[in-house]
Amino acid sequence: MAATEISIADALYKAEQNQQPIAPIGELLGETETVDRAYAVQDINTQRALNQGRRLVGKKIGLTSFAVQKQLGVDSPDFGMLFADMAFVDGQTIPFQKLIQPKVEAEIALVLKSSLTHSQHSVADIIAATDYAVAAIEVVDSRIENWKISLLDTVADNASSAAFVLGTQKVQLADVDLVNCRMQMTRSDEVVSEGLGKACLDNPLNAAVWLADEMVRRGRPLKVGDIVLTGALGPMVAVKAGEEFKVEIEGFGSVSVRFSA
Repeated sequence: MAATEISIADALYKAEQNQQPIAPIGELLGETETVDRAYAVQDINTQRALNQGRRLVGKKIGLTSFAVQKQLGVDSPDFGMLFADMAFVDGQTIPFQKLIQPKVEAEIALVLKSSLTHSQHSVADIIAATDYAVAAIEVVDSRIENWKISLLDTVADNASSAAFVLGTQKVQLADVDLVNCRMQMTRSDEVVSEGLGKACLDNPLNAAVWLADEMVRRGRPLKVGDIVLTGALGPMVAVKAGEEFKVEIEGFGSVSVRFSA
């Protein structure tokens, strides 16, 4: 492992521990380098977390909006790791002081009943492997100052992930419209984000297919019981201390989260 990747991983880890953001690190990895170096940084901190006894429970998919991909000059999503200690119960309060510059986004989460180990997956494979789906809120947070991120910054920073909340209304994929389902996020009584299922790569299952293939390629295939956050259905919203958010997704019910004052 190159010294640069190790030093960047250390800097991101300390930023998270101290709740103090750092300057963008993408340029340190080299403008002509592939995203693999950024994933190498992510891997260092994933292994650090596992060594500390944290448990992997799934993956998140980011950059599933074609508009955001165009903005960052990329043509595919990215992924990050979900750990058990990042999970919060519907309606639970998340300690705001443990975050740096959090934002929330509404997503559909899949929970798997079988592993996905093919080198190339189909939508049918994802449907067959899915036990159920739920509405979810992802809390994203960047260890990079002022969210001034490039693709390499967010990939190295575990896809800017921080926490997630799963709804409790389990649904079967056959019973919902993943493409046209409407999402609405409110802060108190104010609507702050809206969207449709198709905002996520035209269908959240497209994102799941990409992730399943990518995780096999990178030696971390999706497993039985894994949670997959498939990607945002609408714009992310910045969070202030003391705020409460509720997400309703047509066919999936609702999910909410509070942040401490």
